[in-house]
Amino acid sequence: MVLEKIKKENDIKELSWEELKILSTEIREFLIEKISENGGHLASNLGVVELTMALHLSLDFPKDRLIWDVGHQSYTHKLLTGRRDGFDGMRKYGGMSGFPKRRESACDCFDTGHSSTSISAGLGYAHAREITGEDYRVVSVIGDGAMTGGMAFEALNNAALLNTNFIIVLNDNNMSISENVGGLSSYLAGFRTADAYLDLKLGVMNSLSRIPVYGDRVVERIRKTKSGIKQLLIPGMLFEEMGIIYLGPVDGGDIRGIMKLMREASNIDGPVLIHVITHKGAGYSPAERHPARFHGAEPFEIDTGLPKHPRTTANYTDIFSTVMRKLGDRDEKVVAITAAMTDGTGLKRFRNMFPKRFFDVGIAEQHAVTFAAGLAAAGLKPVFAVYSSFLQRAYDQVLHDVCIQNLPVVFAIDRAGLVGSDGETHQGIFDISYLSSIPGMTILAPKNKWELSDMIKFALNFGAPVAIRYPRGEAYTGLSEYREPVVCGKSEWICRESGIALFALGSMVKTAESVRKSLKEEGYACSLLNARFAKPFDREALLEIPEKHSLIVTMEENVANGGFGEQITRFYSEHGSPVRVLNIAIPDAYVEHGNVEMLWRETGIDRDTILQKTVAEYAKAGRSPERNSGD
Repeated sequence: MVLEKIKKENDIKELSWEELKILSTEIREFLIEKISENGGHLASNLGVVELTMALHLSLDFPKDRLIWDVGHQSYTHKLLTGRRDGFDGMRKYGGMSGFPKRRESACDCFDTGHSSTSISAGLGYAHAREITGEDYRVVSVIGDGAMTGGMAFEALNNAALLNTNFIIVLNDNNMSISENVGGLSSYLAGFRTADAYLDLKLGVMNSLSRIPVYGDRVVERIRKTKSGIKQLLIPGMLFEEMGIIYLGPVDGGDIRGIMKLMREASNIDGPVLIHVITHKGAGYSPAERHPARFHGAEPFEIDTGLPKHPRTTANYTDIFSTVMRKLGDRDEKVVAITAAMTDGTGLKRFRNMFPKRFFDVGIAEQHAVTFAAGLAAAGLKPVFAVYSSFLQRAYDQVLHDVCIQNLPVVFAIDRAGLVGSDGETHQGIFDISYLSSIPGMTILAPKNKWELSDMIKFALNFGAPVAIRYPRGEAYTGLSEYREPVVCGKSEWICRESGIALFALGSMVKTAESVRKSLKEEGYACSLLNARFAKPFDREALLEIPEKHSLIVTMEENVANGGFGEQITRFYSEHGSPVRVLNIAIPDAYVEHGNVEMLWRETGIDRDTILQKTVAEYAKAGRSPERNSGD
């Protein structure tokens, strides 16, 4: 087995060309086997096997710096740097991450997880190299999808000013930015990067510029003529016009071809972009046919590609999808927006039924929010469906373009709370904190699937900015008998007793229900309130609670700092209330990857930990179990 020869970085350089062919096959087989067992990102990784091999054959690790945009396609990179044994525990608590991590290997020079960041980070490395006088190559790999992010173009614009080598590899696995013109493209790429050509071009331009009066005019005329010819013959003119030399396209399966362009690119004093055409899911037919399904795959059967554990119940995304489809049919002003996550956010059915009212803006959350603001200002009812951790990229637009103008944009925030295996960059545990800081923002969280439906309908007719946060995973179907109308800033009493009051928000209502049951079994009287609103919270209920309760326990799946519970504590402090407040929230820390149930325990928001803390806090007030009857 050739893969077994890879014990550490640079071992790939000891292999023959015949062994390299075998290695690419073995890597694909290895990835398919491991991801079929544990889940993970498959299609994108299968598409970059040869590209990653070519980069490792061309670079010297860990001296050279390789930065992966997003980083979910770095599995082959991990294999080639000696981390094969880590795949059994990948994306599990305490195991290897599914993304590049500096703490994990010296060959991972930059932590990633969100898109469109690699060029900026690489440019930082390139400038640092010049300042410190070090000698290493910097390569940023970015996908065509990530190129839709404005940050990537901000970095490209800045990179054009660079006078030292910096290589950008465009991993194009979906849309072709420019047509592959074969031999002519290869010939021109090689010709334009030859030392003689570059020296001649610079020499001629400099000489002409020195001619009095007419020199600059001649240079400008040549430039215009040259650009016109290039636009006809040379792909990648977008980058050329920005001052970045373009090489390619090259087939992503052609290791020698990629290495050739890497050698040419390394000789240029300035930014260079190598355009590589890859194919998502390459080598595994189910992933080739359905790349979106195998982007972030659950464990599956290798023979068929079908999930090993198919879902039998609806999740919150499914509920959102159904409600949006129905509301789109009832109201022609309802429009939907996504940032390259049509399937992930549940908008596929809306897109199919109302294509003119559906907008996928690409990986551009900032643009998506301001675009939604424009739609709302023009009288429509925009719903921006987005993952919690991705919305934080557009904080300024939410504040500046939506909330200051009090525009009726609905933010459907999926994956709110702990999401599990993708780790720190994807945990949706900050949205309550950052959205609560914005005046004019209303924030809701449903206790079950019916309340999500009711909240979406409420939000679309609210007439002001609204955010609805809901978790990943199976939609809760309990407490179906409690379905009071959604009224702004009003909570919902589930059980009204005395002693202890559990004031839970969204996904934590289910946990609170279980905590209350355990408290009752131990003889404690306990009330349960479904908060519904993180902002504005129910002030009337909060003023009522101390009349019969000596302890209020706030529960949220968000960080404590700036969260729901912290605001409740401040409210009681300002009102001089003697009631004790216990905040159950995620500690002020980044939460790594792992099983969600385990992460609940590790962060102290699971039933047993909450029960223990509640009893201990109640005892501090000098209280013991009491069998009060409900009223």
